[in-house]
Amino acid sequence: MSTAAIQKKLKLDKIDRKILSDLQANGRMTNVELADRAGISAPPCLRRVRALEDNQVIQGYFANLSEKKLGFGVTAFATIRLKEQNDEDMSKFEREIHQNDNIREAYVISGDYDYIIRVVARDWEEYEEFLTNKLTKLPNVASVRSSVKVKTVKYQPGVPIDLD
Repeated sequence: MSTAAIQKKLKLDKIDRKILSDLQANGRMTNVELADRAGISAPPCLRRVRALEDNQVIQGYFANLSEKKLGFGVTAFATIRLKEQNDEDMSKFEREIHQNDNIREAYVISGDYDYIIRVVARDWEEYEEFLTNKLTKLPNVASVRSSVKVKTVKYQPGVPIDLD
């Protein structure tokens, strides 16, 4: 389903889309600034933001931290194949990966692998330790294939917002 179709289904008007676009670009924007940019006064702007939060269009706010400046020099993407893909085994695997803070994202995927995860580590040795002593030793893991990030070419969280 296209972004426009989803926005229509949720009945997001141009002001809602402007609010979402601005908050996605700067989640720390004040309600007064947000209202001014959307062309409305602060009270209805706050009502709209609360409605977007209540409908889980806005799912949260967070700070985008520098991995490198915080000492995490390695980012790796690992694709994982499980031995069994039944609901119980997949749930067990998912509970296990939730236990590890170095795993920052995890997705069930289609194709040759069952999951892809993004892992951060302080250095190559820490990632190797994680890979050999934690990830590959989880029950039901058949294989893991890793790719290490060389550089980030584009990072743009969120989704495209159609402002027309």
